[in-house]
Amino acid sequence: MTHFADLPLVVAILVAVLVLIGGVLTLLGAIGTLKADTFYKRLHMPTLGTTWGAGAILIGSMLAFSLAGGRLVIHELLITILVTVTTPVTVMLLARATLYRDRIEKTPQVPSFSAVTESVSQKMVNPVQDSETD
Repeated sequence: MTHFADLPLVVAILVAVLVLIGGVLTLLGAIGTLKADTFYKRLHMPTLGTTWGAGAILIGSMLAFSLAGGRLVIHELLITILVTVTTPVTVMLLARATLYRDRIEKTPQVPSFSAVTESVSQKMVNPVQDSETD
């Protein structure tokens, strides 16, 4: 099996710090989900917390198992890439589906599609004027 007791102290501390940082980031993302008041605000915090938190945990785990086993462990790198790629795509799809539903139901906090396109076209026509007012 593996011999974690034989890990150098510096590596063990680095692995512990990475796992701790990953856990804290994931916890902050979960707390942010509870603190946010709208669905759209709830999307941002867990996405960053999960992506960066899982990345730190997986890098720490990859480092520990690679050095303890005496061979390079890369399957966790594949997990890291998949989490990093799929989380933002999933959040984007959820946001678009919710935005579509809110526009169909005419939720007052969500601007209509025509208001958004009108605002974008105004900025395209007068880009200098809009940048001066910002």
